[in-house]
Amino acid sequence: MTDLNQKVPFDTKQDYDRESEILKVLGHPIRLKIVAGLMSQSCNVKKIWECLSLPQATVSQHLALLKNKDIITGRREGVEVYYQVTSPEATRIVSAILETLSTASNSSIII
Repeated sequence: MTDLNQKVPFDTKQDYDRESEILKVLGHPIRLKIVAGLMSQSCNVKKIWECLSLPQATVSQHLALLKNKDIITGRREGVEVYYQVTSPEATRIVSAILETLSTASNSSIII
């Protein structure tokens, strides 16, 4: 669990171009869900669109953008392509988001 008041070192010489590009791509909720899901297991297009209850064409468009930005890669097994997250930057960003959401939901008080 991360302390939100924790001081994080900031390097003014650090280049954040890649992280910024990933944040732009993950700014769409469908792509964020796809990456979060693919972090737990690789999946083919059919499984992804079934899980998200979206048309196959919509999922394919999002996958193409994620592939184009080098966030995911596909590996062919016969006629199927299985996708997985290969960007360590995207994994760190999504993990931080998921951890924050988990921490927030665990600290909610129900009255």
